[in-house]
Amino acid sequence: MHLQTLPWIILFLPLLAAVVITLFTQRDRKTSATLSISAIVIGFVLTVIFIKANSFNPEVKEVSLNWLDIGPLQAEFGLRLDALSLMMLLVVTGVGSAIHIYSWGYMHEDRCFSRFFASLSLFTFSMLGIVMANNFLQMFISWELVGVSSYLLIGFWYEKASAADAAKKAFITNRLGDFGFMLGILIVWAALGSLNFGKLEAGLADNPAALGSLATLGGLLVFCGAMGKSAQFPLHVWLPDAMEGPTPVSALIHAATMVAAGVYMLSRTFFIYTPEALQVIAWIGGCTALLAALVAVQQNDIKRILAYSTLSQLGYMVMAVGLAAPEAGMFHLTTHAFFKALLFLGAGSVIHAMHHEQDIWRMGGLCKKMPVTYWTFMVGTMALAGVWPLSGFFSKDAILAAAWHHSMPLFIIGVGVAALTTFYMFRLVFVAFLGGERSHEVGHAHESPWVMTWPLRILAVFSIVGGVIGVEALFGGMLHPGGEHPHGLAAQLVYPFKHAPVAALSGLAAFGIGLFAAWTLYARAKEDPLPARIGTLSRWMRDRFYFDELYEATVIKVHDATAAVVDWFDRWLIGFAAVRGSAGATSLFGNVLRFIQSGSLQAYAFLLVLGVAVILFFVLGR
Repeated sequence: MHLQTLPWIILFLPLLAAVVITLFTQRDRKTSATLSISAIVIGFVLTVIFIKANSFNPEVKEVSLNWLDIGPLQAEFGLRLDALSLMMLLVVTGVGSAIHIYSWGYMHEDRCFSRFFASLSLFTFSMLGIVMANNFLQMFISWELVGVSSYLLIGFWYEKASAADAAKKAFITNRLGDFGFMLGILIVWAALGSLNFGKLEAGLADNPAALGSLATLGGLLVFCGAMGKSAQFPLHVWLPDAMEGPTPVSALIHAATMVAAGVYMLSRTFFIYTPEALQVIAWIGGCTALLAALVAVQQNDIKRILAYSTLSQLGYMVMAVGLAAPEAGMFHLTTHAFFKALLFLGAGSVIHAMHHEQDIWRMGGLCKKMPVTYWTFMVGTMALAGVWPLSGFFSKDAILAAAWHHSMPLFIIGVGVAALTTFYMFRLVFVAFLGGERSHEVGHAHESPWVMTWPLRILAVFSIVGGVIGVEALFGGMLHPGGEHPHGLAAQLVYPFKHAPVAALSGLAAFGIGLFAAWTLYARAKEDPLPARIGTLSRWMRDRFYFDELYEATVIKVHDATAAVVDWFDRWLIGFAAVRGSAGATSLFGNVLRFIQSGSLQAYAFLLVLGVAVILFFVLGR
């Protein structure tokens, strides 16, 4: 088999699995799961083989086929194979394989088991399409396929009204961002005459002013797509509600795939953003990180805490891109994929053991009942909180270092978010895993089966070592050539303290402050003591700062009122007056003409008398 065919096989295997499951194996649960899992595991193995043979810098970086020509528009179907896409490919297939295997154990009793794996494979194909696309058009098509397949997965239990509503909310909110994304693509194509990323980058390198006065607007419109997919303020409201899907779906959407697509797209198209656009991007990312961290502090649903944590970390990544450090954003995206997938799957293990109970205040003492889940969850928590030398410390430090060098206000926000992250995550650990049992479900809890615990162990290993396996140097070499990038284990372990000691020490100080506050308030708490201490602010955080209510009172009402006016205009002015009126007039005129030419003697006599009467009227009237 020629090595250049491997990327095509990796891309289309999940699609083939989805089609076969949907058409032929719906009633065979085991075969359906085997096909779906095999497709992504084989994809991961082939990715490793391809990278082993070519490293992350293959000689042929792009393969494409001419799809169609429409005037000046030349549409390609092609694959871009460079360090950025290959590392992302490794993350998506690797973390996705762990989630697929875990799903077999988690979903084994669900009556729609086969449909779940078909949707999972379709989602995987769509995400791989985004990762390997070499042009805007192909990326946009895969982008929309991700939206469709995420709709199917979030609303998988569509019998529940909340799940159906969450799926619609995610789909519609993403369409708002995607509309801006489409306009941005059109502006770029109109100005530069191409959709191919390589040609666009080369064109802007030769003529930086090629986009003219539309440069900032075009970049921000393209960023709208990332605002939707990566759930940035103000389009962040769909992501927490996506928890209505099965827990493996939450892990897949919130870890390495859907929400990461926006950050990946920003890094892939970084060359089109002006300094003004980057400043807007950085502040939107920083505000999203802070807003989501504050909301997470007062959530009691274990999956919603992790959902808002994902929002906050995505804000970090977007802020890094806006600070002209896309390599730091991609570094954090990669490590985040490991420990956030671990945390979601750990939460799923807890929910499975607790008979679908998700309130942390009805848990407690689970560390003794579920030791593997507890210790792996603790690893993920410490990695997310930025404990040295776990993976999250290095990637978060890279973002804080970029903020330290470019924007002091954003650096302060970043350090504050780091402290809040430690606080709400250890609040979760102290309440759910430590202390006494808070409900009778805890007494019946037990460790999950091996098909669910082994993915936790594997992800825990990568959550520990992910920061020192060369990811930062890989992304830095491509996205920030000429910069200083550490190589070797020892150099990577001490690099943050040598490169930006203030940022590194501030991150560790934030961890210490957050841990101390969480220990003080929650180590022995029977109920949440924070509402009594901060009052109204606690209620605002618990109710997510009322963004849903605000949108309901403003955007939704304006939309409904506009729809009502348009409906009246369409129904009465266009439908009744214009369409039916013209049709009625034509019909009446036709009936009159038909009456004149009827061939009836009585009708002709009547018309003759009528004509004479009219003539006499005018003659006598004079």
